[in-house]
Amino acid sequence: MPLTPVITEHWDDPELFTISGYRRHGGYRALESALTRDPDALISLVKDSGLRGRGGAGFPTGLKWSFVPQNDGKPHYLVVNADESEPGACKDIPIMLANPHALVEGVIITSYAIRAKHAFIYIRGEVPEAIRRVANAVREAREAGYLGTDIRGTGFDLDVVVHAGAGAYICGEETALLDSLEGFRGQPRLKPPFPAVAGLYASPTVINNVETICNIPYIVDRGVDWFRQFGTEKSPGFKVFAVSGHVNRPGIYEAPLGITMRELLDYAGGMRDGHQVKFWLPGGSSVPMLTADHLDIPMTYEDMAAAGTMLGTGTPMIFDETVSVVKAVTRWLEFYKHESCGKCTPCREGTYWITGTLEKFEHGHGTEQEVETLVELCGQIMGRSFCALGDAAATPYPAALKYFRDEFVAATTTSADDQFDPVASYVFAGAVAR
Repeated sequence: MPLTPVITEHWDDPELFTISGYRRHGGYRALESALTRDPDALISLVKDSGLRGRGGAGFPTGLKWSFVPQNDGKPHYLVVNADESEPGACKDIPIMLANPHALVEGVIITSYAIRAKHAFIYIRGEVPEAIRRVANAVREAREAGYLGTDIRGTGFDLDVVVHAGAGAYICGEETALLDSLEGFRGQPRLKPPFPAVAGLYASPTVINNVETICNIPYIVDRGVDWFRQFGTEKSPGFKVFAVSGHVNRPGIYEAPLGITMRELLDYAGGMRDGHQVKFWLPGGSSVPMLTADHLDIPMTYEDMAAAGTMLGTGTPMIFDETVSVVKAVTRWLEFYKHESCGKCTPCREGTYWITGTLEKFEHGHGTEQEVETLVELCGQIMGRSFCALGDAAATPYPAALKYFRDEFVAATTTSADDQFDPVASYVFAGAVAR
């Protein structure tokens, strides 16, 4: 399947990040067209395109926009989630560095469609260059008359704020992001109410991923039929895949949804010389792993779900036979334990217990009983936490056990001296913390 560069088509232009470079390739043409249309028609257009959120969940974008109540007397807000912090995910930051005006144009069109007069772009604080690039693009758009009051004489007003996050992974969760924007500690909210009804400042809010928003100008400019020629019926369009791991050419590859991992692997130069695929993750560390037997499954939302995993962020990580599955899963769980906000008990306590047990396996001191205990622990977290971080933490181990049980069994010991006393361990950890 051939690559289909759209968002990445002109990344070789060193001036693409400027408004003059972006306009040279048709930039802001879609906005001029959008401002002549009825906002509801734009929502219907995005609905008909079948565009699904590129941030991980894959929720239909046009449907999300349509949830915003109209004529409710409240201000409406658009929030762009650019807090890309998922281990293994690196596609939004390159987009903001190379093509920030596509994001800004998409923000303006989306805000017009949902009738929002304020938009916020929330960028993770560890990437100052991306923050500067996007802030500069916003400034250039304002100077060109694409932002501010009475945009292009249409009576539409819009102000865009670029906000730098403080480095918390939890702020990638949409409601925690909203709390952070409001000046509070980033912690997820209980839903319902959902952001579309009561989001930022208790007003209707649409939250979209960077890549999702960057698709909007191209859909408006080129039409539904053009967009749906790529991908599949249920997963139309193209995707910015960021391939990393033990490959010869890790990088960004924009391709239609439905491409296989084997094809992406070929574009990435194959596995590093002399090595074979052991396991891979389709979209960051929070989705269940797959093996070499799954390389020919189409990379779509529905096909990945049928295989027992998720497309997620579409940033596949590939590992060869030199990697210990036990160690890899332990590292991911240590990350989730560290990044848990601590608000809900299943995630706060569950990540502590899972990590402590996995570290025993890593050092060869686990027990056969604990192999199954970990499954039970993951089951107690899944679906019981405030947000998806708990689910993400409960995901890696069951999938790893499904395909690589032998590695966990090999890391067990039957020595009575090495038996784990969870109560004593918990009390000791608490005493040290105090």
